[in-house]
Amino acid sequence: MMSELKKTPLYDYYQASGAKVVDFSGWALPVQFSSIKEEHKAVREKAGIFEVSHMGEIRVSGSEAEALLNYALTNNITKLTDVKAQYTMLCNERGGVIDDLVAYRIDDNDYLLVVNAANTDADYNALKTIDGFDAVVENVTDRYGQLAIQGPEARGLVQKYVTEDISEMKMFRFKKDVNLYGSTVILSQTGYTGEDGFEIYCDIEDTRKLWELFLEEGAVPCGLGARDTLRLEAGLPLHGQDLTENISPIEANMGFSVKTDKGPFVGQDVLTDQKENGTSRKLVGFILLDRGIARTNYEVTDLEGNQTGTVTSGTQSPLTKESIGFALVDADFYELDKEFYIKVRNKDVKAKFAKAPFHKN
Repeated sequence: MMSELKKTPLYDYYQASGAKVVDFSGWALPVQFSSIKEEHKAVREKAGIFEVSHMGEIRVSGSEAEALLNYALTNNITKLTDVKAQYTMLCNERGGVIDDLVAYRIDDNDYLLVVNAANTDADYNALKTIDGFDAVVENVTDRYGQLAIQGPEARGLVQKYVTEDISEMKMFRFKKDVNLYGSTVILSQTGYTGEDGFEIYCDIEDTRKLWELFLEEGAVPCGLGARDTLRLEAGLPLHGQDLTENISPIEANMGFSVKTDKGPFVGQDVLTDQKENGTSRKLVGFILLDRGIARTNYEVTDLEGNQTGTVTSGTQSPLTKESIGFALVDADFYELDKEFYIKVRNKDVKAKFAKAPFHKN
């Protein structure tokens, strides 16, 4: 029942606008407002805006907050500054990914982790159960609203309402205490679409005001459907499908987020071995050569019908109409442009391995 789902600050707007709302990780969120194709096109060509207030926020503070996070996470937290964010992973002892997330150093001994909605409680509990560090872990999700404005026109739209010059902000840079249309926000040059743009962290009470501001400026409201097609075109993994507690960052080709030469961290032994000696399976991109759409858990087989892997994500590009996706396959089976089959509704559909991202600016 929708009434039992958690609601973001824009839930009433979704109801009034006629958006198609579904259960996403326990939240009532829009799949689409107009159509996935129109929303996808708006982000690629102009500017689209997503509400992502369902994402979790975890604050870690205290004299040993940095040490705790450097032990819990795969990337090197000591490299963070007060203007530089970091993509990183929270792994288990087997090297599987509990979550992928973005870390911010808001102040000395004060960090903000932005995590996936479905994993907020698991992340919080994993961090809370690590002993031996003088640090406080808090789930502060209910304090933040979050908007993502993405597309080639996004930077110009945001610049109109902030006094700082953001023309030279690069990927994974951020500014805190930014005045955006009278609201104090964290402005982060990040996103999940492969386009230029920003993620805006605001007081939860300011979410609707800022959303309506950018709609008035011409940004197109976008839902989960376009978010998924955009991220897959951009070659970005989705936790729960391409990253799981049984798939490591190395297997998923996200090894850049694992710094095995820093101090000890959870999963270090397994991930170091995988980095040095390789893995038996790997996450790779593919394009279908025949009609069809490959969905999660569809079988990948060689041309003789032997299973060699499984689809983790698949979609059809709204613009190119190519059917694309990721599959976790036997490492020794992979070869760029190699042809194989994917069982789509019990029919063998021919595909070939392809490089991701499938779309580049």
